[in-house]
Amino acid sequence: MSSALLNSSVPRRQLGRELRRLRERLARVPQTTAARELDWSATKLLRMERGEVPIRAEDVVLLCELYGADLKTVEALAALAPKTKEKGWWHDYASIPSWFELFIGLEEAASHLREYHVDLISGPLQTRGYATEVFTRNPLRLSPEVIEQRVAARLQRAKLLTRMEPHLPRFDILLDEAAIRRPVGSGVVMAAQLRRLIQVDELPNVSIRLIPFSAGVHSGSLTGSFVMLDFPAELEPTTVYVEGLTGALYLDRPNEADSYTMAFDDLAAAALGQAATRDLLARTAKEYES
Repeated sequence: MSSALLNSSVPRRQLGRELRRLRERLARVPQTTAARELDWSATKLLRMERGEVPIRAEDVVLLCELYGADLKTVEALAALAPKTKEKGWWHDYASIPSWFELFIGLEEAASHLREYHVDLISGPLQTRGYATEVFTRNPLRLSPEVIEQRVAARLQRAKLLTRMEPHLPRFDILLDEAAIRRPVGSGVVMAAQLRRLIQVDELPNVSIRLIPFSAGVHSGSLTGSFVMLDFPAELEPTTVYVEGLTGALYLDRPNEADSYTMAFDDLAAAALGQAATRDLLARTAKEYES
């Protein structure tokens, strides 16, 4: 695993997934029972298994012994534990919620991102003006300092679009037409944002396509916005990210990924081609400018 991937949430997810597998398939004990045996809170073990927190090697050993794992497994998982403590660039931004830190780490490690957004432009594609407006309208009433930090982090994420090491990620992004029709900020802000989309769509690893209102009701009417993250072979299972105001869902069971894949394919079939999308973006940008 490269150093770029070590500085992410991936080791936490890997270790948490293996510990959960041992508990469920080897020990066959409920999460609450395992936590009680070690005098832990159920929440502590839940967060460890979800990959939300660093895990100490000592705790890995305790869990493996409780589950009856063999010595080879104990040594391998304990060796992974120190990697869960390594920090990525996003840890410099104290205002980022912990549940979103997990997503940024997965986003950094992903080789292919398939995204559908209903009302807002995808984070890595946002301009400073647009991102500032989005965070300013947050109903949690963020302070100016927090807004600036989150905008800076969002702009940092844009580097993924052209990052070459350890790999250049592929972005396939579908936007509902509502995302470009509903103003976020002034006409100047929206025009700049739409022209940014046209610019980004010219990158060889990025595809941006609009689903027009004329497409009618489609799969996105049921799913809402979501991001599907695919990873290099055997690194992570395909994970679906669904965001809310105060938290997010991370869905990585095969049936969940398959369902969202079908939804994404349906949405892609309803979307305009890239050329037609760029034309609509250019026309809409001119409307905002006028």
